[in-house]
Amino acid sequence: MIAPVVILSRPQLGENIGAAVRAMKNFGLSDLRLVAPRDGWPNEKAVHMAAGAADLLDKVVVHDDAISALADLQIVFAATARERGVAKPVLTPPEAARQLRAAAAKGVRTGLLFGNERAGLDNDEVSVATAIVTIPTAEFASLNLAQSVMLLCYEWFKAADETPPRRIDHGPIARKATRKELYDLFEHLESELLTSGFLYPPNKETPMIRHMRALLNRANLTDQEVRTIRGMIVALAKGKFRRPPPEGA
Repeated sequence: MIAPVVILSRPQLGENIGAAVRAMKNFGLSDLRLVAPRDGWPNEKAVHMAAGAADLLDKVVVHDDAISALADLQIVFAATARERGVAKPVLTPPEAARQLRAAAAKGVRTGLLFGNERAGLDNDEVSVATAIVTIPTAEFASLNLAQSVMLLCYEWFKAADETPPRRIDHGPIARKATRKELYDLFEHLESELLTSGFLYPPNKETPMIRHMRALLNRANLTDQEVRTIRGMIVALAKGKFRRPPPEGA
């Protein structure tokens, strides 16, 4: 699948170009084209701002006008919040991303066109686009150029993202406990509870054990957590103290 090309028309600040390319790399886009950048190209400020994405700047192609920058593309969405007097579909970012994904899956070459920091896209540039993408805002509709690029690149990425909506971060060292480690924990805990008489009366033993296993399973324990719980069981059941017990205990 070919990701959309990002085209910045007449960008003024190198910092915004660098921030835009950084956002592109964050979300899986790599082809940046510039149309007549005000301060020329290459731009040292763009390199500094790009940080870990500076390698994408080495592949940037500069064009004299938007027509040449878009020449090989089949679908182009123009990012603008202004009314331009041109009858075109106006898409939300999620819908634009959905259409771009569908087109890219068929091998269609696509692009996202952004205007400069001062005036945005002009009427001629909007007229050659397939559709308009407008980012909804609460009141003030003018967004920084790099912010606009980031939001649309993120929507492109999110449209195919399969990250689970919820997870537990166990850190870099711990790992999720294996079934064997959990079974050993179950047996250890149940053995001590049987010995202590906690599982009473006898006809309630099996349901109580099932409830405890379900509880521990829901905890998504790590291997370290399993070892800690088993150490706690030993300490409580066998009086294993790492320091003298509290006075009177």
